[in-house]
Amino acid sequence: MRSGLQMQLWRLTAFSAAISLAQAFYIPGFSIRSYVDDEAIPLQVNKVYSDRSQLQYAYYDLPFVCPPTGKKHAGYPSGKSISLNLGEVLRGDRVMASDYDIVMGQDQECQYLCTHKVNRQDVKRARELIEEGYVAEWIVDNLPGATSFVTVDRTHKYYAAGFKIGYKDFSPVTGKQNYYINNHITLVIRHRRAPGRAGNRGGKVIVGFEVYTKSIEAAHRASTGCPQEVHGETNGMEMYIAPNNTKLANQYPSSSYLPQEDDVDDDSTLTIPYSYSVYFREDDTIEWSKRWDLYFNNQEDSNVIHWLAIINSLVICSLLTVIVIMVINRTYRQVHGKDGASDDGKLLPKRRRPASGTKSPRSREKAPAGLLQQEGETDRDDDFSSDDEFVEDITGWKMLHGDIFRAPVYAGYLAPLIGSGMQLVFMATGLLILSCFGILNPSFRGGFVSVGMGLFIFAGVISGYFSSRLYKTFGGINWRKNTLMTALLFPGLLFTTIFILNLFVWAQASSTALPFGTLVGLIALMLLIQLPLVYIGSWYGFHRSQPYEHPTKTNSTPRPIPEQAWYTQSVYPALIAGFVPFAVVFIELLFVFRSLWQDKSGYYYVFGFLSIVSLVGILTVVEVTVVATYIMLCQENYNWWWQSVFIGGGSSFWIFCYCVVFYYTKLKIQGFVSALLFFSYSFLACSVYGLLTGTVGFLTAYAFVRRVYGAIKAD
Repeated sequence: MRSGLQMQLWRLTAFSAAISLAQAFYIPGFSIRSYVDDEAIPLQVNKVYSDRSQLQYAYYDLPFVCPPTGKKHAGYPSGKSISLNLGEVLRGDRVMASDYDIVMGQDQECQYLCTHKVNRQDVKRARELIEEGYVAEWIVDNLPGATSFVTVDRTHKYYAAGFKIGYKDFSPVTGKQNYYINNHITLVIRHRRAPGRAGNRGGKVIVGFEVYTKSIEAAHRASTGCPQEVHGETNGMEMYIAPNNTKLANQYPSSSYLPQEDDVDDDSTLTIPYSYSVYFREDDTIEWSKRWDLYFNNQEDSNVIHWLAIINSLVICSLLTVIVIMVINRTYRQVHGKDGASDDGKLLPKRRRPASGTKSPRSREKAPAGLLQQEGETDRDDDFSSDDEFVEDITGWKMLHGDIFRAPVYAGYLAPLIGSGMQLVFMATGLLILSCFGILNPSFRGGFVSVGMGLFIFAGVISGYFSSRLYKTFGGINWRKNTLMTALLFPGLLFTTIFILNLFVWAQASSTALPFGTLVGLIALMLLIQLPLVYIGSWYGFHRSQPYEHPTKTNSTPRPIPEQAWYTQSVYPALIAGFVPFAVVFIELLFVFRSLWQDKSGYYYVFGFLSIVSLVGILTVVEVTVVATYIMLCQENYNWWWQSVFIGGGSSFWIFCYCVVFYYTKLKIQGFVSALLFFSYSFLACSVYGLLTGTVGFLTAYAFVRRVYGAIKAD
C-alpha cells in the first residue's frame, strides 16, 4: 500500500514537472506577445536583398541610410545586434535595433529621423542597389514589414515581404534614367484585442505590419525636419550630384565635350532627410494565429498545379509499380517454378532436349530390341538419359550466385558515403514531418536550417552504425579509419566548398558571407559533437553487431563479365533511370526554385504537397532501382554496388540541368559572384539530394538482391 502511494506521488511529481516544462518551452510563432496602450514596440532592421542578386547586405552597412545613434528605444540601444540562431546567420540575417519610435495606439503624422550626407561614391552605391531592385526587410513583433497588394478582382489582399529602397523613373527631358531614394516611410500596424486574460487587461496583439514608401525632396521642410506635404504630390529625392569637370576642363581646355566623372573624389555631397509616419489600425478580421496567411494568399491560385503535380507523380509511379510487379513475378517463377529450379529452391541441371520430330541416336539404336523389352522400359528410356546428357543450362542472373556478393572496388569509400546518406535520409524525414505539423514555419526564421543542421549532427550515431556494419560486411578491419572518413568525408567536402565560396562573398562585403565565428562554430560542431557520435555508432556497429548475412558464398575466382549492351554501360543506366524520378518531382521543384531564387519576398509553405511528392518520388527511386538492377543481373553483370547508388541518385543530374535552364529562362541574376553562388549552391544541393536518393537506391538494390538469391540454394 505504501509503495503504491509512493508510486502515485512520483507520477504526480513527474506530471507537474512536465506541465512546468511545457509552459516554459514555446515554439517561436506560437507564443503570443501582447502590448498595452502607450507601450513601446521595438522595430528591428535586418538586411536588403534582391531577386537579381545572391548578395545580401546588412541594412546599417548601407552608406546612404541613417546610422544608428545608440539611443535606447523600446529597451534596446539602436545598432545593437539581436542574437540569432544558426539558420538565421547562414541565410544572411543581421538583425539590429533601430531608432524608430513606435508606441502602441499613438499615431504619428510625421516624425523626423535624421539628415544624412552622402558623397559621390555613396550615391553611386545607392543607384546600383536601386537598379538591381533591392528591397529592405524590417521586423515588428516577428512580422516582416510587407508591401500590400490586392488581386485584380479586388477580392483578396496579400503581402510581399520587404519594401523597395528606391525606384527609377525615365526623364522625358533628358532621356535618361533618374534614381530616387525612398526617404519617407509610412508604417501601418494592424492590431486587435489580445485573447484571454491579456485582452481583459487591455492587451493588444499585432496582426499586420505594412510599409508604404515615398520619395520626398529635401526642400520645403518644416522646422522639425518633416516635409510640409507628406501625403500630397511632391518631387522625389533624386540620387544625383552634378558632375565635377574642373579637372578635365583644365586638362583639355580646347575640348567641346567633357564626359561626366562621378567617380571624382571631391567634397561634393548630397543631403538626404529621412522621416517616417506611424498609424495604428484595429482589424478584427485577422486572427493572431492566421496573421501569416496574408503572406501565403498569393499562392492559393497555384493549388491546382500542386494537385496536377501529385497526379503526375502517381501516374508515373503506378506504371512503374506494374513493371516491378512483372519483374518480381518473373523472378518468382524462375526460382519456384519449372524454369531451372525445384520446389525447394535448389538449382537443378536441365536436359537439353532434341529437336522436335527427331530421336536421339541412343533411341534409334535400341529400337530393334523393343520386342525383348518389357512394357514401359521404352518410356523410361525416353525420360532419362545418361549422365553425360545432363548439361547445366542456367543463364542470366542465376549464374551470378558465386559473385553477386563480391565486395566492390573502393569499398572503403562506399561505406562512409552510405553512412552519410543515412544521415541525410534521417534529416530530410525529420524536416518534412516537423514542417507538416507546423513546427517549422516562416515565423521561426532560420528554423528550417537550424533544425536540419541539428538533425544531421545527431544522426551521426546512425551514420556510424550503418557505415561500420557495411564496412565489416565488406571485410574491412581498420574501423577507426572508416569512422573518420564517415564523419569527415562528405561534411568536409561541403564545408570546404562553402568556405571557398565564402571568400568571394567576403570580398563583396555582403552579409551573405559567414562570419569567422560561425565558421569556427561549424568546425566545432563537426569535430566535437558529430565525430564522437559517429565514433559511438561505429563502435557499436563494428563490435556489437554482426555483418550482414549473405545467402550465397562468394567464389574465390571472379567470373568474367560478358560484353554488355550499350544501355547498361558507363553512365547510361543512371541517366536513363534517373529521368523517371525527375519527371515525378519537376513540377513541385518549380515552386521551390521560385521561392528560393526568383521571388524571395514570398514564402514556400506548402509542405503537405512537398511531402506527398517526395514520398512518391522516393517510391519511384525504389522501383526504378529494382528494374535497373534486375536488367543488370540478367546481363550477367554483378557490379551492382556502385551502380545502384548512381541509379538512385541519377535524378540529381537532371535536377541540376533544370537549375541551368531555370537560370537562363527565368532569372535575371547579374554579376559574376551571384552567378557563381547560384551554380555552386545548386550543385551542392543536387549533390546532397543525389547522395540521399543514391543511398535509398543502394538499400533497395541490396534488399532486392539478398531476397532474390536468398530464395535459391546454390552450391
